[in-house]
Amino acid sequence: MQWQAESVRKVTGGRRRPAQKKRRAEIGRAPADTHIGEARTRVVRTFGGNFITMALRANFANVTNPKNGETKKVKIETVEKNTANPNYVRRNLLTKGAVIKTELGHAKITSRPGQDGIINALLLE
Repeated sequence: MQWQAESVRKVTGGRRRPAQKKRRAEIGRAPADTHIGEARTRVVRTFGGNFITMALRANFANVTNPKNGETKKVKIETVEKNTANPNYVRRNLLTKGAVIKTELGHAKITSRPGQDGIINALLLE
């Protein structure tokens, strides 16, 4: 379980005295760490009673060609670049902003696989 409220420490390093305790609304969840592989999803109830679909593994992406507006479902081969974390390239983790190699060419992921449950990408070449 992750707690996502304000830190007890200030930027200067001084201690901030919290006015309240931890709240249920401040709890986060572990990242989905979406890998390349046979499609696997998980449905999670969120705070407020809504549901999200987490993509745990995926091997296909909906790639849109910006020149003609066509979208095709293509197979993901590998992760080429990820500005969020260079280690994600070695681990083949799919996150928003990652550049993936597909059958059509290189594409940049525009969706959030860990929260949307699907991978949408924009063709770069």
